[in-house]
Order: sequence, then structure tokens, then C-alpha cells
Amino acid sequence: MTDPGPDPIRVLIADDQALLRGSLRVLLENSPGFQVAGEAGDGTEAVALAARTGPDVILMDVRMPEMDGIEATRRVCAATPSVRVLILTTFDLDAYVYAALRAGASGFLLKDTVPADLLAAVRVIAAGESLLAPTITRRLIAEFAGRPDPAYRPASGLDGVTDREREVLGLIARGLSNTELAEHLQLSVATVKTHVGNLLAKLHARDRAQLVIAAYETGLVRPRP
Repeated sequence: MTDPGPDPIRVLIADDQALLRGSLRVLLENSPGFQVAGEAGDGTEAVALAARTGPDVILMDVRMPEMDGIEATRRVCAATPSVRVLILTTFDLDAYVYAALRAGASGFLLKDTVPADLLAAVRVIAAGESLLAPTITRRLIAEFAGRPDPAYRPASGLDGVTDREREVLGLIARGLSNTELAEHLQLSVATVKTHVGNLLAKLHARDRAQLVIAAYETGLVRPRP
């Protein structure tokens, strides 16, 4: 009996530009390991389709009519925590992106990203990781971390977080990957993953993206000039 292999990653495309939606559909449908769960032309439709189809990943535009991508992300993540949202944006320092991360998005990607990198990004998000490249993390957070927004606060600040976990959290906020963390702290990758898992639980964070936000909003790390 032939092994059917892993289930395809089901992707919902949410963008108000029909041409872009069509291009993304063609790319995904012609790439092994992906399946298009549906298309939405605005945020309201994206929320409804996500509830109905249960995709693994949503490619979410920020600027859409009816309901923007930030509010749609907030509603999807609140209703279905297992769904991962990858924000699509035109500008790498779009002021809306930080708000989208606060809303529960797992990362963001520029619309001019080459197809191979977009597919790789969807795989990363589907695997439960966040898509925050070190350079993008530093630039994004330095630009927007000072903007107050009471919508997201870690439940108890950093109460209960150990000194080692604080060290790990600070390095995550600087954009280090698990491998880089392991090298920097002279720990095994497995131990680093344990620390990251403990931080996610203690700070009630969905993923690494919200750990970055927590590090800045609690004052553990401050944006560099």
C-alpha cells in the first residue's frame, strides 16, 4: 500500500485584489503539499470562510474593505486559535503590521516576495513557528514598540519567569532563532525549545511573535535608537 504522505497545508487567501488572489491560487495549486481552502475579498468574508473551512494558514492582506486584515486576524485568532495568519503587506514597515502581530498574526511577508520564499513562509507558519526575520524584528519593534495599546498585555507581566527564561526572552526579542540561542547560551536546542515553551505558557502567548511583543511591552527590552 502506497504511503499517501502528509496532509497538504490548507491555505485561505484573503486579499481585495482579484488578480493577486488568482496568482496566489495558481502558485499554491501547482506546488506539491498545498491546497487552497478558499478565497476572500474582504475581512468579513475571510472570518466567515475561516470558520467554515478551518484552514491551516491564512494569507491575510492588511488593507481590505468591509473589515481590515487586523480586525479579521483578531477575530479569527480568537475564534480558532489553531489557524495561523501570515500578513501580506506592501511595505516592510507598514504601520499596520505591528497591530496585526498584536492581534495574533504569526508573521508577515512582503507582497513582492519571490514565490519560493512565499511557499517556504507558509510552511514555517503552518509548522507553528513565527515568521520574524532578525532584521525585520529589530526594525519593526524599534519603530512601533513605543505606541501604547492596552489590547495586549501579558497576564501577569513577567511574574514567575525565571532569570534564564528572561535571558531567553530578551534574545528572542533581538531576533535570534533557536539555533542561535543555543549557540549564544551554550545550551542544546532541545533545552532552548523547553525554555521557549515555558515562556509561551507563562505569558499566555500564541507564538514567538507575541513573545517579542511581551519583551518590549514589559520593558525587559527597549528599542535601540
